[in-house]
Amino acid sequence: MKDMNVQTPLVEIKGLEKRFDLDQGFLETLKFRNGRITRETRAVHAVNNVTLDVNRGEALCVVGESGCGKSTVARLVAGLLTPTSGEIHYDGSRIDNRSRAEMQPLRKKIQMIFQNPYASLNPRMTIRQALEEPVKHHFPSFSAAEVRDKVTEVMMSVGVDPSWAKRYPHEFSGGQRQRIAIARALTVDPEFIIADEPISALDVSIQAQVLNLMLEAKESRGLTYLFITHDLSVVEHFGTRVAVLYLGAVCEVADTATLFSNPKHPYTRALLSAVPQLKDDRPNHIRLKGEIPTPINMPQGCPFQSRCAFANNRCISEKPKAIHQPDGSLVACHAVEENRLDEDVIGA
Repeated sequence: MKDMNVQTPLVEIKGLEKRFDLDQGFLETLKFRNGRITRETRAVHAVNNVTLDVNRGEALCVVGESGCGKSTVARLVAGLLTPTSGEIHYDGSRIDNRSRAEMQPLRKKIQMIFQNPYASLNPRMTIRQALEEPVKHHFPSFSAAEVRDKVTEVMMSVGVDPSWAKRYPHEFSGGQRQRIAIARALTVDPEFIIADEPISALDVSIQAQVLNLMLEAKESRGLTYLFITHDLSVVEHFGTRVAVLYLGAVCEVADTATLFSNPKHPYTRALLSAVPQLKDDRPNHIRLKGEIPTPINMPQGCPFQSRCAFANNRCISEKPKAIHQPDGSLVACHAVEENRLDEDVIGA
């Protein structure tokens, strides 16, 4: 019998995969090998069997190196890309197989904040036009006065002076433009926001302001975030839970406090060791050695095997499965499963 007290996640990602074909046409796939013409296709394995849940009201941060598939996951969940395989469920209903028309009702509930606000704002539109456009589309019954009032209310809530409404995007600083991008996302009263590196292009002082603004919006509007970032110091301040990706695969998932106090996967430990700290209570910087694999020719076993100090024959031949740990975290690592991690080697 199903436990009625268990809350269904707002977003469920199940076995998500995405491949990008490198060949431009049929002729490019034909190769001459050993006196015969054979067909060989090439593809970038951007996302590999990612399974994640985003619970209602939380901020799930997805972290990892550049090129690990973070932004691709965000675009897949937003419906901007079509998965090669796997499923995405929103509020209990599958959405990855819906047509563009079928996705329209969900656009009001799911909004996205992009990394570069200048690129995501139409330079030919004033700020008022850019903010009014989604309101008119999703609330066709609103009068002109109601649309203006809605836009003004949202602008004030994110610290954007309504008197700026007649200006164009190029007349604002990067931090101001990102506030305007956040305001545009909030104009339709969404419940789920996908933020793809929303502060990476901003100065550090402005980053804190934008993060605090997003946290205030989360509390006041009951928002749920999927937050993509490579900055672990931001994660510690902003995230409820953290998912660590490496080469398109999930290495570890844990709540923020657990991940920062007791990281388990060797890759997670290496990432955390690279974060500058004033305190001396974390291990020395872990210098990863070995060759970084290419997403075109994925390794057969663990994707981290070529850089891991604990890799053995099993790691080379068998992909690790995510296993629940006593503290509630999920870790995909044979060394963790077999208790082979040696603190002396980690800190070397």
